Amino acid sequence: MTRIALALLIALAATACTTTEQRVSGAAAGAGAGVLVAGPVGAVVGGAAGAIYGPGVSRSARRAMR
Repeated sequence: MTRIALALLIALAATACTTTEQRVSGAAAGAGAGVLVAGPVGAVVGGAAGAIYGPGVSRSARRAMR
């Protein structure tokens, strides 16, 4: 249950960022999720994926909230 709450908190924080901040927050969110799922290797892969896909996910989340 705490993992779900943590993931939700990270996702909500990532939606309030500008483009540069979106990359950083996406990397942080991806690393956080990755470490919960697959440990240190997951953190590296999740951080890279979050940095790449973070801005797009953030924009989609903002549109969905309107």
